[in-house]
This record gives sequence, C-alpha cells and structure tokens, in this order.
Amino acid sequence: MMDLETNKRTVLAFYEHAVNRRDFTAAARFLAPVLIQHRNDAADGADGLREFIERMRVAYPSSHCEIKRVFAEGDYVILHVHVVREPGARGSAHVDIFRLDNGKVAEHWDVDEPIPPEIANPHGPF
Repeated sequence: MMDLETNKRTVLAFYEHAVNRRDFTAAARFLAPVLIQHRNDAADGADGLREFIERMRVAYPSSHCEIKRVFAEGDYVILHVHVVREPGARGSAHVDIFRLDNGKVAEHWDVDEPIPPEIANPHGPF
C-alpha cells in the first residue's frame, strides 16, 4: 500500500530544495536512480536537474514558488503552485506532477499558465 502522506512529504521537501532554495545537493537526496523529465527545457537525470537548478538560480535569483495545493494518488503527487520569478510580478499558475518509485522522485511533468492582468471571473487561478 502506498503511503500517500509520506509521498507528499517527499515531494514537498524535494520541491523546496530544488525550486525555492535551488540547492541541488539537498534535492538530490530525494531522487530515484533514474529521473525521467518531461519538462521541455530540462534534461533527464540528476545532471539535467543540476543544470536546470543552476540556470534558474542565475536567471531568477529572487524567485519564489508558493504551493497552494497538494494531491496524491498511488505513486503520483501533484502540486498546484503560484510561481513568481520576479518580486512584484503576477507570476503564473503552475502544476507539477511527480511520479515516485520506491519513495523517490522518478518522473516529472509540468504545465504553466501566466496570470493575466485581467481575469474573466472573480475566482482567479488559486
């Protein structure tokens, strides 16, 4: 049986280290031996993650991602995130999907939608 709460904690810790702290060494503790990447601008494996983190650290040193929701089912954890790359910017609504293998991050997908200045409904993206 999958421990959904443990899977959530694993992905949340991985995300905090990889994305908000941009600390590859800390994030790598949560990686499976093989990382399959579906993000268009990130290569597979630990080296791909290292390069992506470094690129984001240089390009967006003040970025921050606030996780709004966490969902888990089986080996999958989904994060609904407010990504703000530059302080004061509207940012984007982001969904990250992770598949775990033996409790480690093994696969990643994501989708991103910029938050426009005007929204057609009163609810907003979050």
